[in-house]
Amino acid sequence: MNNSTGCLATATVCNGSSCVVSPSNFNAILSVILSTVLTILLAMVMFSMGCNVEIKKFLGHIRRPWGICIGFLCQFGIMPLVGFILSVAFDILPVQAVVVLIMGCCPGGTASNILAYWVDGDMDLSVSMTTCSTLLALGMMPLCLLIYTKMWVDSGRIIIPYDNIGTSLVALVIPVSVGMFVNHKWPQKAKIILKIGSITGAILIVLIAVVGGILYQSAWIIAPKLWIIGTIFPVAGYSLGFFLARIAGQPWHRCRTVALETGMQNTQLCSTVVQLSFTFEELNQVFTFPLIYSIFQLAFAGIFLGIYVSYKKCYGKNNDEFLQSKNDEIVSDSSLYKVNEGFQS
Repeated sequence: MNNSTGCLATATVCNGSSCVVSPSNFNAILSVILSTVLTILLAMVMFSMGCNVEIKKFLGHIRRPWGICIGFLCQFGIMPLVGFILSVAFDILPVQAVVVLIMGCCPGGTASNILAYWVDGDMDLSVSMTTCSTLLALGMMPLCLLIYTKMWVDSGRIIIPYDNIGTSLVALVIPVSVGMFVNHKWPQKAKIILKIGSITGAILIVLIAVVGGILYQSAWIIAPKLWIIGTIFPVAGYSLGFFLARIAGQPWHRCRTVALETGMQNTQLCSTVVQLSFTFEELNQVFTFPLIYSIFQLAFAGIFLGIYVSYKKCYGKNNDEFLQSKNDEIVSDSSLYKVNEGFQS
């Protein structure tokens, strides 16, 4: 540790209280290997999530996209605006503000589909929202960044990795489509695959966070304001998404789904945009923010999940009691609302 700067001894770029270590070949190779493995595992998990989606009801969301429209407003309306407000309120550096806005303009992450299952959310809506937000990001990301970042930087400088967005879309659509087909043809086998995949998905979420922390452990020294923003940002997304869905008259299970889809961003895409758009010297001020956001979005999602499970165990022993005592509304019997049996005693 360098006592004068607070940076690690291996750091090659130091500026005040921020430092970044020059990437080694070993770390680069390890990153590619882990990224490939995690992508394959994530595709398998999304296949299992697709086993909980019914083709008829998924298409119903596409034909009557009220829930998707609410999600669109949250994803590309609320999140960029919250990022802009936080950047102005904390008076952070221009390059830091741009990274916060890039995070706010990213589409939803696939981890939201896994968590939507665990909170008894609307899986058909969750998958359709993630798919649509990823597809619309091809146009909405550049537009939102043009609107919000022009007071800090020339938006033309920000490089949007369209190939990465396309890869994310393919990695989402194909496994889910196969899972939907399995659910249609072999519903009993689909239930078994779903239970295995949901547990694997929960483990994978933790694994991704741990791997990210190990790969970038030497870049943790970053401006305190970014730590604070990284804490507030996902909470604001979850809360505003939930309340907007509720104001729009959506049932509770869809409110939980919209909340997760809003606050849970595609942090891998944000990291790619940041690395493509900034110089090595600028990265030392912002390099770790996507990872900080990722950790806090998972941490708060875990807290919300714990609260929901505790609430359900206290106020309802089964699905019928829970619906009667807390929803006071009739929801059609579909995969739009299926209680996760893993939490039933």
